[in-house]
Amino acid sequence: MTREQLIGTIGKNGRRLKMRASDMSNFDFSGLDLTGADLRFSNLARANFRGSVLRQADLSFSDLNEADFTDADLYEANLSFSGLEGTNLTGANVEGAKFNFSGRSHYRPEPIRPEPITLTTILQKPGWGTLIGMILGALLIYGCNAVVYFTNLIWITKDPLMAGLYQFIIIQNIVDGAVVFLLTWSLVTWLTTRFQTIWKRHLFVSVVVVLGFFSLNTLLYYWLGKESVDALLKRPEFTTESAPWYFYILGNLLITNIFLYVLQEGRQLTRKLSEQEFQLLNLEKLKTRAELDALQAKINPHFLYNALNSIASLVHENPDQAEEMTLLLSKLFRYSTGRDGELFGTLSDELEMVSTYLQVEQVRFGNRLTFSVDVANPALNELRLPQFLLQPIVENAIKHGIAKRADSGRIDVRIYEKNGELHLCVHDNGPAFPDDMGGGYGLRSIQDKLKLLYTDDARVELQNWPIKQVLVSIQMSKLKNSVNDTRMTSDH
Repeated sequence: MTREQLIGTIGKNGRRLKMRASDMSNFDFSGLDLTGADLRFSNLARANFRGSVLRQADLSFSDLNEADFTDADLYEANLSFSGLEGTNLTGANVEGAKFNFSGRSHYRPEPIRPEPITLTTILQKPGWGTLIGMILGALLIYGCNAVVYFTNLIWITKDPLMAGLYQFIIIQNIVDGAVVFLLTWSLVTWLTTRFQTIWKRHLFVSVVVVLGFFSLNTLLYYWLGKESVDALLKRPEFTTESAPWYFYILGNLLITNIFLYVLQEGRQLTRKLSEQEFQLLNLEKLKTRAELDALQAKINPHFLYNALNSIASLVHENPDQAEEMTLLLSKLFRYSTGRDGELFGTLSDELEMVSTYLQVEQVRFGNRLTFSVDVANPALNELRLPQFLLQPIVENAIKHGIAKRADSGRIDVRIYEKNGELHLCVHDNGPAFPDDMGGGYGLRSIQDKLKLLYTDDARVELQNWPIKQVLVSIQMSKLKNSVNDTRMTSDH
């Protein structure tokens, strides 16, 4: 389509262009009013949109790599799920525009690295986090100073009984602190599942700590402190000015409930991060699904034009052949539109679709085209592969190989397994691939699709020796896994 034809189309449609799933790469849209245009699933790579009006236009799922939107009006335009590598948006109005999940078509985000749950993350929370931080700070400073004080007394005292008493006090407090934490840590999971009400959890752990306090300190007293205390009490000058026992219990309860709060908050933050990771994982799967749909939605309009022109020319000359070609074309499009959201199909279905496509082209080319489809092992027919994997390659072989020959052309499709890989080969006897050939949109879509599904476990090669062919190789071990992953995506 020329620029003039496009301008005429816009005029006929009341300035709302509808060219969904079109190949408009390198097209000049500069200065045009494309308000509300529907260009979804289109190949718009390197297109020129300089100064154009794309208000509320839908360009989602499109290839916009290296497109030029300089000074364009993209107000509330939808560019979600589109490839935007190298796109120029200088001076563009992008107010209200949607760029959800846009980027390179083969982009895979780095694994999510959530912030580790630490006391620091909890203390950063305003309110209770600040209060707990102040209390912990005071207790830690006070406790450290007490340890320094009593340790110094042990060091400088000449009385072995007083040294033994100080040692008992230090050990008692250290063990109390460790046991309080261990008790709280070991009970937090059970408390969370057993009690829905928070105050019941704190009450239960407080009762456990009180019982543990009496049991533990009684044991420590008879083991470490009784001998020194009994001997000191016999001295007339020795007096005990210790605080009442319940003050020490209150200190333990305070520390216990602080620990419980911190541990509960840490688990809640972990749960929130896990849920967020799950949601992001699902969104990433949905993004992959949408990208695959975009890659498969494109049907080359030139093929349809050529097929319809061939049918029109055969209607009067050979009605039977025209009827045959019409039925073949109907079968081909039924296959392409009857996917019901499925991204995968059996190899036999894919080869049937390719054979149908080649039969349509054979009617058009007549004796200039012969073809064969061969599967080395019939068991391979049940393998499930991405749909529309071979058809773009065969289409390229027709366009760049057979169509450029004056005499008879041949296309051979061969499927076989070798070294743990499934090989899908498409050979034609047309001109050799140029050394600098990177592949057109069809081959790039195949590469992007394989990259999304199999990462580095699949590849596409263009070979001129020993025969000219396009070779697609996929690790056999990855075929089943990719199907299961995509089914999970479909379920979500």
